[in-house]
Amino acid sequence: MKDDKHPEPARSTRRDFLKTAGAATAGVLMTDWARSRSFAIAAPRVIGANDRIGFGVIGCGGMGMQHIRSLMGHAEQSNIRITAVCDIYEPRKEAAKALTGATLYHEYQKLIADPAVDAVLIATPEHWHAQMALDAMEAGKDVYLEKPMTRYLDEATKVLEMAKKSGRILQVGSQLCSHAKWRRAKELIREIGKPLWSQTSYCRNTPEGEWNYPIEDAKVGPGGNLDWQAFLGPAKKVPYDPQRFFRWRKYWDYSSGIAGDLYPHRIYPLMIVLGAELPVRVASTGGLYIQKMREPNSTGGCYQPEDWTKELPAGLIPDRDVPDTVHMLADFPSGHTLLVAGCTANEQGLPTMVRGHRASMFVSHENNEIIIRPERPYAEELEEIRERVEGADGINDHEINFIECMRTRKEPTCGPDLAYAGMVTVALAEISFRENKMARFDPQKKTIIRG
Repeated sequence: MKDDKHPEPARSTRRDFLKTAGAATAGVLMTDWARSRSFAIAAPRVIGANDRIGFGVIGCGGMGMQHIRSLMGHAEQSNIRITAVCDIYEPRKEAAKALTGATLYHEYQKLIADPAVDAVLIATPEHWHAQMALDAMEAGKDVYLEKPMTRYLDEATKVLEMAKKSGRILQVGSQLCSHAKWRRAKELIREIGKPLWSQTSYCRNTPEGEWNYPIEDAKVGPGGNLDWQAFLGPAKKVPYDPQRFFRWRKYWDYSSGIAGDLYPHRIYPLMIVLGAELPVRVASTGGLYIQKMREPNSTGGCYQPEDWTKELPAGLIPDRDVPDTVHMLADFPSGHTLLVAGCTANEQGLPTMVRGHRASMFVSHENNEIIIRPERPYAEELEEIRERVEGADGINDHEINFIECMRTRKEPTCGPDLAYAGMVTVALAEISFRENKMARFDPQKKTIIRG
């Protein structure tokens, strides 16, 4: 949101945003997509029940290394091995190689082409998700793609189409979807009558500013240890900025912030319960209220005054593009409204629940309990239901589900249709927030309604 006293940092122009935010016209990757569609999809290796699966990991930062350690932890149980790793920042690349002993790549295309790689795990910044996933599936590889599905809506449509066309397994990395409680809640949802509206949230409080990760001494240019141009890829070309590399989730060019990073963990599970519908309209509000300024050349966090009612001191510069507080309302064609709250400066959120005309369903993220509580007019004929569902929703559980689906060719717990429905909702929320108006969508044509 606009703040005359503290202007917003440099970002993509409105024209750039409209080109890439989901309009049916060409996006920033359209040239590569056109090339991709003209190529035949490679024949994949047929994986038997007892064959060892080779993983290639693209992106060896915090999330990528978490996946590497997790995969290694259940490698024997799952009959897998990490055969290749790829990154464009040398310290991360070397750390991944030292841990895994895998083949090292700088260009992700070479990792994808490696015949020892059966599955590609993509843990890169969001603006690279689409092209890497498209290239991997085109090459006949199954893909584990970290959330969000893509950076922009039109990219997600292309990834969905490629997943269908190629027949590859696509799992999007929202690991909470792998817990059994959501499928049990789906079975019980009929008890509440017609679902009317649901709510959920992802809120936490990070005083130094969300995503203000440590900044290392990276060097760009000849003899440097960071390939800045490879990081930028399809994003607009800007000079090297350590904030943009090490803290990329703060910038619209690479991320939608709360909507892309946190919302999927709440939206996807509810869509398992209610059905993976595409929304017809989405409205989003909020702003950058607290985590907005920092000292120049600082490698620390946001500036935190003792008294927020006073003017901030001169000389501070914007810390980020994306909001620290954002809320969303989404309407779906079945006649249901979803409310999602998100904040990175206050951790008091909303309970996850679905309101029906006969009863309401509560699903606990803490103790995995499902409660169905009748509405007063139906209290005589309905009894309260309480069930605690056993299960797990760690990253390793989500990886194991993906691996099992590679062998069985069944739909994973966060497959392309579910991931696409969530991505459309998130993308429309961003459009609504940034354009300051309701975003409308045609689920049949899979296009934004303009005008």
